[in-house]
Amino acid sequence: METRYYEVAGHRFCVSGEEDVFTLMSNYEPFACADGETVFALDVENGDAPEYVEEMRQEDEGQTIICGHTAAGEAVFEFHWWGVTAGWLVCSDDYSQGRLITTGKHEKMAIDNALMIMFALATADKGTVLFHAAVVSYKNKGYMFLGPSGTGKSTHASLWQRYIAGTALVNDDNPVVRISEDDTATVYGSPWSGKTPCYRSVHYPLGGIVLLSQAPYNKIERLNGIYAYAALMESISGKRWDERIADGLHQTENALASSIPVWHLECLPDEEAAKLCNETITQ
Repeated sequence: METRYYEVAGHRFCVSGEEDVFTLMSNYEPFACADGETVFALDVENGDAPEYVEEMRQEDEGQTIICGHTAAGEAVFEFHWWGVTAGWLVCSDDYSQGRLITTGKHEKMAIDNALMIMFALATADKGTVLFHAAVVSYKNKGYMFLGPSGTGKSTHASLWQRYIAGTALVNDDNPVVRISEDDTATVYGSPWSGKTPCYRSVHYPLGGIVLLSQAPYNKIERLNGIYAYAALMESISGKRWDERIADGLHQTENALASSIPVWHLECLPDEEAAKLCNETITQ
């Protein structure tokens, strides 16, 4: 067994497994770091399926994640890809320790999902959230685009890169936002980036957040109060039936909604939409 260490958004974690595990983890190499204190540790191993009670399941584009718990109270996540079981993640109740039992099928998908889940849940009470979003950098600030799958987050990010000089992609699907002790919000790249490979260990002050909606016109307006909070909440996953996690997410979401401008952009996938958005939110 080998152990390697990684750091995302200032949080260090480690993975232990055989050498072939790490051949599937090239997207984590930009985040490699020295050993030290970790927020969680994951062991990747072969073994038998755990016995557990199902609590809920989530399905998205051929992928299914089943959540449950063992008789001993450990959290369990079962991963399926187009009906094929890829593995089971079994975690301690504080998500500081986990083991991923793989089946030999879709192993990379299982590893990525296990690490995303453990990262999100282990850091939920540490001012940190993992967003389902695309984020770009512009003039040394990060701007994040939210919306349900298929809304056009990646498309809008690419329009900024095409038509707004000085724009660069930070992450295409799973950026991390962390609130510091002085309530400053920073957005970070991560090893998880959906369909567009973009694994950059970079970070920027968060300058604005934009909720996207498809429309036959281009219009942008500022969201405030509960509307800003709701826009953020829809793009952050977590076990909200777990009090510790729910409280941590609420505090971070509330801090973001109170301190970072949140906008709603109804738009076409065109140059005008990108320029309207850029000119409005970067002032």
